[in-house]
Amino acid sequence: MNELEFGQRIRQQLNSGLQDIHPATAHRLKTARERALACQKVAVHQSALVAVGTFIQHRFDNLRLTQVLAAFALLLGVALSTAWVADQRVAELGDIDSALLSNDLPVAAFTDRGFDAWLKRTSPE
Repeated sequence: MNELEFGQRIRQQLNSGLQDIHPATAHRLKTARERALACQKVAVHQSALVAVGTFIQHRFDNLRLTQVLAAFALLLGVALSTAWVADQRVAELGDIDSALLSNDLPVAAFTDRGFDAWLKRTSPE
């Protein structure tokens, strides 16, 4: 006998005994059921923002502190790496610009066709 069949047999036994219950007992059972339902928690409607906040809080409550710190360290490393690469690129462009402006480039650089193409490609429009 599986669980479903067992549940159905219990339901049949309970339903068959309903006719044998004294009316006063049935009334007491009814009032007890109503009191139990009145004490049951009522679902509260929440706004979408509260629901999202609860979802995020539930997810972070299940995380361990080491996981959060590892993710933070990874994000910090990526941000610092990106900033360092951008700083290096700005420094390289600054060196080229200062060489152009200070006229420290040899005359051959200005006559080179590749230099002219590079100037046209990198000049802001």
